[in-house]
Amino acid sequence: MFAYELQQIRSAQMIREADNYRLAREAIRARRAARRSAKDDTEGRVNRWPYPRRHRFARAA
Repeated sequence: MFAYELQQIRSAQMIREADNYRLAREAIRARRAARRSAKDDTEGRVNRWPYPRRHRFARAA
């Protein structure tokens, strides 16, 4: 009986962790979608710091 109760507790804990993980992923997806559909974004993506395509300074010869 004790092993069964431990298994039930662990199962419930894993279900809670999975729900929290799904909720976090859903929030990330919602934030990405909100960024992509920004209403004031008329020119598309603008490369700004901290994620430039090129390095800020030219390489030394």
